[in-house]
Amino acid sequence: MHIRKPLIAAATTAALAAGVLATFAGLGTAQAADSTTTAATAGGGVKIAYYDQWSVYGNAFYPKQLDTRGIASKLDVLNYSFGNIHPTNLTCFEANKAAGDDNNAGAGDGAGDSYADYQKSFSAADSVSGVADKWDQPIVGVMNQFKQLKAKYPHLKINISIGGWTYSKYFHDAALTDASRKKLVSSCIDQYIKGNLPVDGGYGGAGSAAGIFDGIDIDWEYPGSTGGHLGNHTGPEDKANYTLLLKEFREQLDAYGAANGGKKYLLTSALPAGQDKIKYIETDKIGAYLDYANIMTYDMHGAWDGDGPTYHQSPLLNSAADPTDPIAPGTQKYGIKNAIDSWLDGNAAYGIAGGFPANKLTLGYEFYYRGWKGVPAGTANGLAQTATGPSAARPTSQQAGIANYKELGGIVDNPATTFWDDQAKASYFYKDGEFFTGLNQKSIQARVDYGKQRGLAGAMMYSLLGLDDKTTLLNQISDALGGTTQPPTTPPTTPPTTPPTTPPTTPPTTPPAGCGAVAAYVGGAVYTGGSQVSYGGHKWQAQWWTQNEVPGTTGAWGVWKDLGAC
Repeated sequence: MHIRKPLIAAATTAALAAGVLATFAGLGTAQAADSTTTAATAGGGVKIAYYDQWSVYGNAFYPKQLDTRGIASKLDVLNYSFGNIHPTNLTCFEANKAAGDDNNAGAGDGAGDSYADYQKSFSAADSVSGVADKWDQPIVGVMNQFKQLKAKYPHLKINISIGGWTYSKYFHDAALTDASRKKLVSSCIDQYIKGNLPVDGGYGGAGSAAGIFDGIDIDWEYPGSTGGHLGNHTGPEDKANYTLLLKEFREQLDAYGAANGGKKYLLTSALPAGQDKIKYIETDKIGAYLDYANIMTYDMHGAWDGDGPTYHQSPLLNSAADPTDPIAPGTQKYGIKNAIDSWLDGNAAYGIAGGFPANKLTLGYEFYYRGWKGVPAGTANGLAQTATGPSAARPTSQQAGIANYKELGGIVDNPATTFWDDQAKASYFYKDGEFFTGLNQKSIQARVDYGKQRGLAGAMMYSLLGLDDKTTLLNQISDALGGTTQPPTTPPTTPPTTPPTTPPTTPPTTPPAGCGAVAAYVGGAVYTGGSQVSYGGHKWQAQWWTQNEVPGTTGAWGVWKDLGAC
C-alpha cells in the first residue's frame, strides 16, 4: 500500500543456484542454498520507481537530485505520485489543498498539490538545468523540473500516478458506467498528457504541461476490497469495472498517440500482493491493457498488527515459523511467492483465475522499514516476538512504526544487528528492543533471483524519498538486475557544422519562411519530436511533443533545442 501523507509532511509511506530452484517452485520451508550465488539469467531488468509530491518540502529532495545522485540514469520509468479524482465531478483535477488526517474517511476529498506540481519556483542551484525559474514561464514546479530531467535523460519515461492510499476513494464511482469511465479517462489525458493545466497562481493554461508525461499509472487501492483507506467506496462491480477502466485508458491513450506522431503512451498499475485483494481483480484479463503491473510486495506486516507477533513485511517464501494467522477464507498467509503464484497460476481457494503475463509483472521493493519497540530478543533476535507498540518515529519518516533506510544507520547491514531468515528468505534487524523488517543486499538478491526464475519484468520501487545519499538500495537492486545506466546527454554548445548531404527532393507547396526551407513557428500548432521551426532568427528542433511552447522560452533543457542562428 502506498501511504499518502498530508502535503506539508516530509513523509514516505510503501542467485538461484540449481539447488534453490526447487525451493522457489515448491515448499518454502526447505533449507535452500545461499541466494547470493550465481543468478539465473531469465527474466527482465526494467526499473520503475516512485517520486512523491511531498518530497520537495521538509526533505528538500528535489528532482535535481535524481540527476546528481545518479538515480535517473538507473531508471526506466518514473512514477509521479499522486493525482486525485474529484469527489463530485469524478475527473482528474488540480487543487492546492492538503490531505486531512489519515484516520478521517474524507482525508483525500478534494485534496491535491498544484503548488508542488507547477507553481513552486526553483532556484538555479536547485534546478536540474542550473537555470532559475522565471516568473513568466508557463509552469514551474516539479513538472517543469521533470521536463528538464527528460531532456537530459531521453530514455526516461515519466508517468503520472493517480490514486494511492489516500486518493483511491472515488475510483469506484468513476468506474461505474461507460460514460463515467470515458469522462475520467478523457479528463486525465487532457490534464496530464495534453498538458492542459488549470490556470492557478499565475501558471498553467492550455498545453502548458504538454510532453512531460509519457503515460498514466493507476494506483487504485483496492478494487472491490474493504481493505483500503477508511471510507473508500467499493462494490462487487469493481471487479469487472476495473478491467473496463483499464481498457478505456488503453484505448484513449492509443488513439491520442496515433493522432500525435504515433507516440506510444504507457499504462501501468500498482496492484495488491494479498490474496484477499487479488481475488477482486480479473487477473486473466487486465494484462491485455497494461504495459506493467507493479505488484506491491511489501507492507504484509507492520506495527498495525499491534503487539505482534513481529514478522517480515515482505517474506519471499512460506515458512513454517510464520506466527501470523492465515488469510481468510483459505489457509495461505501473506508472502511474495504466494502472491506471484496467484497472479500467474491462479489460486482456487481464493477464487483467483491467474493468467497474468509474467513478462509484464514487476516485484515491489520497499525503501523503508516497518518496526516495533519493546521486543524481547527471544530465541531469534526479535523475530516472531511480542511488542509493546510501533517503533519510535524518526525525523524523516515522521511516523511511528516506520523508518527510512537513511534513518537506520548502524542497524541495517551491521553484522551485529542484521539477521537472516533462511526459510522466508528475508532479512530483519534488531537492536535495543527495536525490531525492523525490510531490505538489505541479501534479501534484494533473493527477490531478484526469484523474479528472474519466474520470468518477471523487473522491479518497482517505493519510494525514492527513502533512499540514503548514496542511494544504496537502488544501486543494489540495479546491480542485481544487471541493469545498465544511461548517462545524461549534453546539448550541443555550437550549431551543427555539417550540412545535409542532399537537399530536400520535394519543394514545399508554400513559400518557405524563416531559416531557408524551415517553416516559421506557429503558435497553437502541434509539433512532435524532431520537428524543426524557425523563430527569432534561429532554427529550433522539438525534442518531444509540444504545443504553445515558444522557442527560446523553455530554458536550456526545455522542449526546443537551439540549432543556431539562420
